[in-house]
Amino acid sequence: MNVNIGSPIEPATAKSFVIDEFKLRSGVVMRGVEVAYRTRGKLAPGGRNAVLITHGYTSGPQMIEPAAGVGEGAWSEIVGPGKPVDTDRFFVVCPNMLGSSYGSTNAASINPSTGRRYAASFPELTVSDIVASQYALLRSLGVTHLFAIVGPSYGGFQAFQWAVDYPDFMSAIVPVVTSPLAQRERSEANVANLRATFGRNPNWHDGNYYDHSGVVDTLIDIRTATLKNYGIEARLRETLSDPVAIEAAIRREASHWAEEFDAHSLIILGRAMGSFDVASRFREIKVPVLYILSRTDKIFPPTLASPVMKAFKDAGVAAEYFELDSEFGHSASGKDAHKWAPKLREFLSRIPA
Repeated sequence: MNVNIGSPIEPATAKSFVIDEFKLRSGVVMRGVEVAYRTRGKLAPGGRNAVLITHGYTSGPQMIEPAAGVGEGAWSEIVGPGKPVDTDRFFVVCPNMLGSSYGSTNAASINPSTGRRYAASFPELTVSDIVASQYALLRSLGVTHLFAIVGPSYGGFQAFQWAVDYPDFMSAIVPVVTSPLAQRERSEANVANLRATFGRNPNWHDGNYYDHSGVVDTLIDIRTATLKNYGIEARLRETLSDPVAIEAAIRREASHWAEEFDAHSLIILGRAMGSFDVASRFREIKVPVLYILSRTDKIFPPTLASPVMKAFKDAGVAAEYFELDSEFGHSASGKDAHKWAPKLREFLSRIPA
């Protein structure tokens, strides 16, 4: 197995893993499922020094790259030599979610059964399916136990799902700017809005847009609104004051993302959120939890802390809460990484090796 030792200047190692036959919770069997991933650091003998980084809804495994920046999906200040997730100590793995757009099998992939793109026929996933594909990947790499799972937003859903689906496979989880509560209503509203928005694009063709110039313009509009909801304007005001310049900068960032991300991935992952709800399974969590929210997050506001922490306590879960004092909303985990990195470092230092 070839892995690289993380360094400030070397990129993460990008690879992919193929599962010949992957059975979903629905019973559907997918053939030739590919899971793209990136790694930093070196796996120790025995395979017990791995840290799994789980990415957000619209980001990907590039979030652990040394030069990933400070945006919503960038954790270069969290992962690296001497950082809280120390690549001189840990073997760090960040897989691209099944159904996402950064190398893993998704709607744009060829369905081996038909020889055509999956498009709108891509099977319905659950967060458990996404986690199961990651479990298969880790076992193929020789990982026998995870030191920790750390992830923001949708990555936090995955961390919670891991803790109930594979409760003995990790020593701690750190869900950030996220929630363990049911997401059905959010999912249904999100997917309905996405379908309606894409449906107004003449190139949509019921999701078969690959041969019709695509729907990049609609993706740019969606991403622009999302970035504003995530708190990008606060970040840009650090260097820009002109509202027109700020709006142009947001559109540029949205355009770059829209060129890389597939519209169906928004629907596939949005729909998977609908079945997510680990709150009823808190008693199955066996490991310490560090739960982190951002003071200004509109997506997962800090008002979640009180009911969630009470539910953890009632279930006997050893949980700690840290509120990130940031003006950057949902983007705070990357932009204000320095404000929660010390807490993460201290928390991980108390986890038995």
